[in-house]
Amino acid sequence: MLETIHPGAAAPDARAALFDFDGTLSLIRTGWMDVMVPMMVEILADLNTGESEAQLRAVVEDYVWRLTGKETLYQMIELADQVKRRGGTPLEPLRYKRMYLDRLDAVIAGRIAELKSGHCPPDKYLVPGSRALLEDLRHRGLRLYLASGTDEVYMKAEADLLDVTRYFDGGVFGALDDLDAFSKRMLVQRIIRLPGISGPQLIAFGDGYVEIEEVKLAGGVTIGVATDEPECRTPDEWKRRRLIGVGADYIVPNFLCRQALLPMLFANHEPL
Repeated sequence: MLETIHPGAAAPDARAALFDFDGTLSLIRTGWMDVMVPMMVEILADLNTGESEAQLRAVVEDYVWRLTGKETLYQMIELADQVKRRGGTPLEPLRYKRMYLDRLDAVIAGRIAELKSGHCPPDKYLVPGSRALLEDLRHRGLRLYLASGTDEVYMKAEADLLDVTRYFDGGVFGALDDLDAFSKRMLVQRIIRLPGISGPQLIAFGDGYVEIEEVKLAGGVTIGVATDEPECRTPDEWKRRRLIGVGADYIVPNFLCRQALLPMLFANHEPL
């Protein structure tokens, strides 16, 4: 199911493509929001401000979405700020992050073990059509970049388990504890400063706010991946609305529509 938001959006001379990782390609961390949001609601509810659980959830979901795609630590910085606003004494954001990762590890440990053991094919935990899309883009001569708000040490290991690292000749980048050392904005700016590459020659694929917004600001074309995880068969309406809101040119629930999408993206430009 391919939805065109901005008819005619195309990058016939595209030279590079930027991919988000979790929820865009990888399904290993499916359910992360169902871990993060309840944890944050629980912490805020313990402050006994009189806000209902529904009110707190709305606050948390708003900033978690807004910061999705940025380094996880940003979401924890916002949590600490929300605690402070309510008169509480927050923990250090890194401690909140560790609490979240410990809870998430319990959810995804079985998936990691299954992949490490070879008891399932890597594609079981890829958004449908991902590998074929990556191969098509490489065949067209695009340089591919993979960037994630997940800690680099984890996302690189997971990319290896999914056997996708080999497609990303531009590099694989994840979050670092030093927030000044890496961001998707920095990566986008680095790409469009390369010789022979400008903003309109960049394509982004992502299920989060950051990569779509940054590539749109650079003048590129964006595909909002509204994955309803883990099946990824129909668009997740919550993701869809927000991706459209930040300027996605196309919306897809998976990459099985690539034979319809790619001619639109490249304006029927044939592979080199």
